[in-house]
Amino acid sequence: MVRIQLSLIQPDFGFEATDQSGIKARFDTTPTDGGKNFGVRPMQGLLMSLGSCSGIDVVSILKKMRQEITSYSMIIEGEREADKVPSLWQKIHVLFQLSGGIEEEKAKHAIQLSIEKYCSVAETLRRAGCEITWSLELNQSN
Repeated sequence: MVRIQLSLIQPDFGFEATDQSGIKARFDTTPTDGGKNFGVRPMQGLLMSLGSCSGIDVVSILKKMRQEITSYSMIIEGEREADKVPSLWQKIHVLFQLSGGIEEEKAKHAIQLSIEKYCSVAETLRRAGCEITWSLELNQSN
């Protein structure tokens, strides 16, 4: 069983979460809701979790395919339900930005496997009714 300890360490809404390995993350609410920009907003943290979950999958799959990754980044954009409490994620789009000796079809296959099969965060969001889409930029110069 996973165990997380959460403690209020910054007035009024500054929480610090610690996992069983001692790794810490900080959370807060928006300044308009009384927060102080102490940490990540919980719902933004969910998008970050989606990105990191899928990122781990994609890198792992591409390594098994013997693809050389020289840079990897993602942009994750989400849209929440309007005028609802709680306000769930309705739509999320993930832009995968990869560079290196990577075949496009292999990159697309790795991303599809992650988003549709392996990433537990993506499946959790999908079961809550969220539509997740993705796109790929491969070897693009900014």
